[in-house]
Amino acid sequence: MVLTRDSALNIAQVLTEALPYIQRLQGKTIVIKYGGNAMIDENLKNGFARDVALMRLVGMNPVVVHGGGPQIGAKLKDLQIESTFIQGMRVTSPAVMEVVEMVLGGLVNQQIVSLLNRHGGQAVGLSGKDSNLIVARPLTMANPDTGVPVDLGQVGEVAAIHRDIIDIIQDSRMIPVVSPIGIGTNHQSYNINADLAAGKLAESLNAEKFILLTDIEGIQDKSGQLLPRLNATQVNDLVTDGTISGGMLPKIQCALDAVHAGVGSCQIIDGRVPHAVLLELLTDEGVGTMIVAE
Repeated sequence: MVLTRDSALNIAQVLTEALPYIQRLQGKTIVIKYGGNAMIDENLKNGFARDVALMRLVGMNPVVVHGGGPQIGAKLKDLQIESTFIQGMRVTSPAVMEVVEMVLGGLVNQQIVSLLNRHGGQAVGLSGKDSNLIVARPLTMANPDTGVPVDLGQVGEVAAIHRDIIDIIQDSRMIPVVSPIGIGTNHQSYNINADLAAGKLAESLNAEKFILLTDIEGIQDKSGQLLPRLNATQVNDLVTDGTISGGMLPKIQCALDAVHAGVGSCQIIDGRVPHAVLLELLTDEGVGTMIVAE
């Protein structure tokens, strides 16, 4: 590719305008939960990989945590292994857990690593089990109607984060790519919700920003208007009046937990927008909803 003088001048102007944002985030950790359509559409996948590689190149410290629910579902169907859900959680038997580890820790994780490397990043794939990065315990859940505990099998929640392996990778100027599989004190593997795992990593790493890529514009009011910035009190009011409900509740909870634990801010952004991550980082208006403590 050969740049014309006009093209080079345009690029110089853009870089000059972006410089203050870049300088403010140099050396800062930014945890990105990667999922939704941004993980499926080829153009969005390549754009995401270029954005993350550029973040590392200009001195930011991106950490990618990925999901993979549709891929797990497809593999379970291929293997004719039955899979059920309770309140949005996949019941994880030992047979299902084997598939979860194979798909998340192997197939999906390595595809993301390869994509980042192809676009100039130096990425390293990790399972949460590696170096006991994510220590898990069984997730307990009660039936909302009876109060009786529900057995979810090997579904876990984060009990502790051992960040040493992430620090080593970042010190080597590489990009960690983490699959949300935890290890229990009994050495059993646990399937962990990727949003929750990413939020706890953001807390442990003292991240400047925690970004959740979703398939919605952001948090909206009852009339469908985007709410670009919310504090914890406003979020709680929206949950109380039912504006925020359903599948958005776990994302909101992990966002609130993160900002209350010291993460600078959490952004819930529209991963269907090309280069959504860079637009969030390098513009004033962003592409979603920013959540702050107060």
